[in-house]
Amino acid sequence: MDFISFSATSLKQPTGTSLLVLLTVLLLLLAIVLSPSLLLPLGVCAILSGMVGFGVIPWLRQLKAGQVIREDGPQSHLKKAGTPTMGGIFFVPVAVLVALIWSKFDPQVVAVSLLTLAYLAIGGVDDWQILRQQSNKGISPRMKLILQITGAVLFCIWALFTQDNSITQIQLPAGIVLSLGLLFWVLAGFVLVAESNATNLTDGVDGLAGGTIAIALLGLGIMVAPTAPNLTLFCACLSGGCLGFVLHNRNPAKVFMGDTGSLALGGALAAVGILGQNLWGLFLVSGIFFVESLSVIAQVSYYKATKDENGIGKRLLKMAPLHHHLELSGWAETQIVGVFYLINTVLAILGIVSQ
Repeated sequence: MDFISFSATSLKQPTGTSLLVLLTVLLLLLAIVLSPSLLLPLGVCAILSGMVGFGVIPWLRQLKAGQVIREDGPQSHLKKAGTPTMGGIFFVPVAVLVALIWSKFDPQVVAVSLLTLAYLAIGGVDDWQILRQQSNKGISPRMKLILQITGAVLFCIWALFTQDNSITQIQLPAGIVLSLGLLFWVLAGFVLVAESNATNLTDGVDGLAGGTIAIALLGLGIMVAPTAPNLTLFCACLSGGCLGFVLHNRNPAKVFMGDTGSLALGGALAAVGILGQNLWGLFLVSGIFFVESLSVIAQVSYYKATKDENGIGKRLLKMAPLHHHLELSGWAETQIVGVFYLINTVLAILGIVSQ
């Protein structure tokens, strides 16, 4: 009876370490079964990022780069105040550098890396402003959006003049092909900005964003292998970097990635989907991020639509994004993370099978 009780508890509330093991196993299985050549870059970047983290995290503490917790968030998160943030500054550059060297500075990898680092810089400025002002307000949402759009436009202009015209064709299941022409670049710019913000919204529970993005990157990397093998290498490196980060970010987290990491990772996913000519695959592996974004949009829209004469509206969810709603509904943080890891793995497999 004690064993049964322990098993039930561990399933409902797994430890951060057990989730790290789960994530490692899921990534290894995806690589071993579907693309064994990715094991080495995945493992190298995981080890390097994990090792660098041991040096950078104490440095972030010395800088007093402690996370400012939003007052209207779950009350259980208040104890996380002071945990170092801006963790994206150590694992994203490490993975990008390894990918650049390993690919011998392939033009596509260089372009995706520059977009990734540009979004990392935008997130870094935002995080630093939050820390400097000791509030949840960094750079203005308008300025952040302008900077993201600028990066997206520059990336799309480069791709327009360097990539084959077939990039504007979207491959869908059942052999359906949508030829969008110049409209494709409008869609591509939107995808870059939307994806980076969607991954940013998912970053709210220990190990959640790092793990789900690691799975999404590896899955998308396998999908684009036929058209862009060097981008597959880039994805494996960044996925390994995320795994090395989760070593430190697993519950209870010793560091958060902040906008520095989440914006960069979202931009990387979108850029690979665009250059790898696989926006459908990108959509599938981004299922978690898409639902998280929809939950915020639905919450805000419902609140505005139900405002009374006092200007107070009703809430569709207990709190948005969705992971906070689940927390306030009684789910443990680690339970949410474990379920989301499994869902994203299924989505990645569906995307790979649908090719």
